[in-house]
Amino acid sequence: MIKDKEIRDEIKKIASGQVIFDEPMYLHTSMGVGGKTDILVSPGTVEELQHITAYLAGCNIPFLPVGNCTNLIVKDGGYRGAIISLKNLGKIEQEKIQGENVYICAEAGTPLSRLIDLSIRESLSGMEFCAGIPGSVGGGIKMNAGAYGRELKDIVKEVSLINSDGIMKDIPRDDLQFEYRNLDLPGKSIIVSATFCLLKGSEEKIQEEVLEILRTRRKKHPLSYRTAGSVFKNPCNMPAGKIIEELGLKGFQVGDAQISKIHGNFIVNLGKAKAMDILTLVDTVQKMALKEKGISLEPEIKIIGED
Repeated sequence: MIKDKEIRDEIKKIASGQVIFDEPMYLHTSMGVGGKTDILVSPGTVEELQHITAYLAGCNIPFLPVGNCTNLIVKDGGYRGAIISLKNLGKIEQEKIQGENVYICAEAGTPLSRLIDLSIRESLSGMEFCAGIPGSVGGGIKMNAGAYGRELKDIVKEVSLINSDGIMKDIPRDDLQFEYRNLDLPGKSIIVSATFCLLKGSEEKIQEEVLEILRTRRKKHPLSYRTAGSVFKNPCNMPAGKIIEELGLKGFQVGDAQISKIHGNFIVNLGKAKAMDILTLVDTVQKMALKEKGISLEPEIKIIGED
């Protein structure tokens, strides 16, 4: 654990946002589980983020950027290093209009829901599929979030990154290595912002599509409980939830963690689940899918920390 007073004092000097030491991550993850991180720091500006990452790298302190912690499982032993919350980086700017195209730049901590609201208000089409997806721009870009046959890679024009030295670089879409539920980034790079290409459209039609997607999500997803979203990636375009349902695992429970009775690809926290309960369910599903169906299920959630 990081107890060095000089390091702690320096980080507090750099960041105008919140700096907490030995912070339980169950207070911050959407699933409501997780042990303590040595440092939880929330830079107030991009410049502060640059200084913090450079300082941490210079001290050989591991760090991990997070958005809204919506697809994150922190193990019960916590995380040794610094978790950098980008929640304060939430600026949105309309960059320019080219014909029917409108370019919107949003910082990494911007909730995707804010972009949906903006697109409805400004009659901009292209982001409707993101309706109901929890999380932020940075996390959504990193995992190439998507639904209903579309992904963020389809509307991204450019992504701004900083490296471990705090140096910023703008990467155009053609140079970004998007994959299914992942953006392959150089080691220790942090997404600072992204520019999206949207189209002028009809406010009524955009709002109608967003509302329909939200209605569908409410029917199919267990929104009454704390979750981390979809647990597994869909293998070969086959829904992971269907595989888990065919294995008879819907409703299977370890401690207060349960494979949702509504949707097989969700694990819900019934109240007092531990990270180990969730990870036991993940392991059980993977082993059964491999044994019974010969299918290797890869987690979509990010798992960090120590047992």
